[in-house]
Amino acid sequence: MKHLFLACLLLGTSVANAYNQQALMEAYFGVVMIRGYNLDGGMAYGSGVVVADNSVVTNCHVLRATKQPWVSRGEDSYPITSVRADAWHDLCLVTTHNMPFKPVLRGNSHDLVRGQEITAIGHSNGVPAPITSVGEIQGLYPTQPGNMIRSSAKFLMGASGSGLFDMEGRLVGINTFKTAGNGGSIHFALPVEWLDTLEKMPATTEFPVHGKALWEEDEDKKPFYMRAAVPESRQDWAALQKVSSLWTQQEPTSADAWFSLGLANLSLKQFALAASAFDQAVSLDKQFVEAWFRRGEVAQQLGDQQTVHQIETQLQKIDPLLVSVYQAYLGCEQHCQK
Repeated sequence: MKHLFLACLLLGTSVANAYNQQALMEAYFGVVMIRGYNLDGGMAYGSGVVVADNSVVTNCHVLRATKQPWVSRGEDSYPITSVRADAWHDLCLVTTHNMPFKPVLRGNSHDLVRGQEITAIGHSNGVPAPITSVGEIQGLYPTQPGNMIRSSAKFLMGASGSGLFDMEGRLVGINTFKTAGNGGSIHFALPVEWLDTLEKMPATTEFPVHGKALWEEDEDKKPFYMRAAVPESRQDWAALQKVSSLWTQQEPTSADAWFSLGLANLSLKQFALAASAFDQAVSLDKQFVEAWFRRGEVAQQLGDQQTVHQIETQLQKIDPLLVSVYQAYLGCEQHCQK
């Protein structure tokens, strides 16, 4: 619960980032639905993003059970005539005709930073109009070319293939998969750079699209950031500790790995181990705000008021507004004096 409380605090009190309202509106109108009848007669649906004239990117898993998919907006529909499919990366580029929608702007996942505000736009639950969800970048994982993106911008079933945009309305990722559990869902988006390869692949008219996606790989073959997400969302702290320990051994320069281990140790009330892990995380990424907060929580548990105050100083350097958020998180008076 405190993990969710921290996320809400950081989102609700972070500095208001400048955003381009007109560009975000254009991004909104660049998101469409992908629909089709399943082989059993039911309706398949997902989301897509217009990335070129008469071209829409979506997730291939949206197209696994339909032979005649189409692009739709409201009552208008545009039959899909061909597809460029990269099933393993779960990206499909579909083509149609006479679609009047303007392509969105493209950004770059390499330009993103942890804590940056972003927005997901998609047809969650298959609603006719796209739904927007504002969040922050929680993690960036090199998956050349580009970075796999973990964000707090939520999306639900029906938003697979939808867009993740920066606040200038530039497409930076394709919302694709998430975990679920008592601790809340963890959301991942594929990097926009993968489109460059997809656009060069041969087109086919064969539907449905078949093939396993990378996020469906056997658990022990997935990258550690995926393996850690499942126990974290389920709040299985012993399992998270085990995975994170392996992660730090394999990727000792990953701040995310050390943070994950710190979170597991903290939740298991192994405070000394948690302090050490969070110290590693912030030494590797001094802008890692949540790691600083968690380190302060550990210090408070250990009665280490000196470290509690030192973290205030670090947060002041990152953003002065974070100090009051930190104090509220710890539930103490100004300057965390008892």
